[in-house]
Amino acid sequence: MEETSKPLTSLAWTSGQSTCPKGHIIIVATTEGASANFLKGFNQKSALYLCHSTAPEVSTIQLQGIEQVISEVQLLSDKTVLPVGFAFIGEYVDPKVTVPKKKRLCIKLSPVNTVDFAVSEIKLTVKSKQLGAPYSRLGDMSGLALWCKKVPVRKPPPVYATPTPKPRSITSGIRGLSLDNGLPAQPNTIQISASNPRPNARTPQSESNIYGVSAIDGIPFSIHPMFESKISEPSVNLSNFKDLRIKTLAEIENEYDYGFVVERSACAR
Repeated sequence: MEETSKPLTSLAWTSGQSTCPKGHIIIVATTEGASANFLKGFNQKSALYLCHSTAPEVSTIQLQGIEQVISEVQLLSDKTVLPVGFAFIGEYVDPKVTVPKKKRLCIKLSPVNTVDFAVSEIKLTVKSKQLGAPYSRLGDMSGLALWCKKVPVRKPPPVYATPTPKPRSITSGIRGLSLDNGLPAQPNTIQISASNPRPNARTPQSESNIYGVSAIDGIPFSIHPMFESKISEPSVNLSNFKDLRIKTLAEIENEYDYGFVVERSACAR
């Protein structure tokens, strides 16, 4: 049999090339060159062979695309309970061929990512033949000894998917709170009436922040009709205040000084 280092993916019985499943190789001879037919006897015309399939890779054990491999092989007697996880191998034989039942061959299929070693070879010899390591003897059946060899399984490298950030959905309420909504700021212009000329007065426009948003933006209001005519009038003529004289602090105190004499005399009574 041709030696290989590829893991086995299937093991089955077949009565010949015509019944052998696709992708399987028949073991037709032992290591000594004798017939590997398990149905031996005088004037025996039927035949029964072992066949197997291997992973498709040629030189390595990179089992990408291979889901399961044979991790264990056992030869059991008819009175032995089938171990957990094992199954008897398939039978692809002619209707007139009967597989011996005194000893049954079973295998354990395991996912390739869960095992460190897998069966790569099945060899047949005569009962007296001894094979050294790395072959392990499974037992004898129909005058033939069965041997298996295991090899390390090189697991395929894991595939890591690049996480894609989930797009955020912005509600209409949050969108309304945005200071930068893509629209140019509309400053509010309010003219100061001449009756209240406060040069240091803080207008809503002066409260605007760096984003161009006024402090009164969003507040619904309208100007009273009595002030609409004044807004449309020209600005206050500052020439009316050319004779205005600013008094000193002493002049203001002398002009408005009050000694509270009457109040003090009233309190003294």
